[in-house]
Amino acid sequence: MLADLPAFAAWRFVDAVDGFEVVYTQPGRLRGHTCAVEDGQAYAVRYEITLDDRWRTREARVVSDTIAGPRETVLMSDGEGHWTVDGKAAPQLDGLIDVDIEASACTNTLPVHRLPLVSREVAMAPAAYVRALDLSVTRLDQTYRRLDDRRYDYTSEADFRAVLEYDAAGLIVDYPGIAARFA
Repeated sequence: MLADLPAFAAWRFVDAVDGFEVVYTQPGRLRGHTCAVEDGQAYAVRYEITLDDRWRTREARVVSDTIAGPRETVLMSDGEGHWTVDGKAAPQLDGLIDVDIEASACTNTLPVHRLPLVSREVAMAPAAYVRALDLSVTRLDQTYRRLDDRRYDYTSEADFRAVLEYDAAGLIVDYPGIAARFA
């Protein structure tokens, strides 16, 4: 059983990205902000994710502000794997339950809360992946293998792999090469 989420959490991005993320939590809702510079490109992303009582994404509103100007996208899900993006059916996302925002360490908490994995058990957790700069939405294939109470072996396409460390509430503490929690 996971502990209650704190009222807020904050991460510093490390290595490839300079920046930070702050999230405010409420039951069924994650409201966050990120600012970063990656490969010489600055962006600020604001998101609000609405979850049902089983931690399935029901709505994700994402706003990105870059030198090109602000953009917004809205993803809606029925909780059973059917999505719309900006009001249009998105069959390429069929079967997905979670949203993963490129600019967010926090969104890696969704599968950990939703999937009751026991030690050494692995689960596929593909997600609707929202890119920070242009808000394009694609499918991201990923897996989580629970190592112990606080660590998961995480893999995603393009051969990315990391051992993610979580706190008692199921929020990322350490995402090697990506983010480290400081509050």
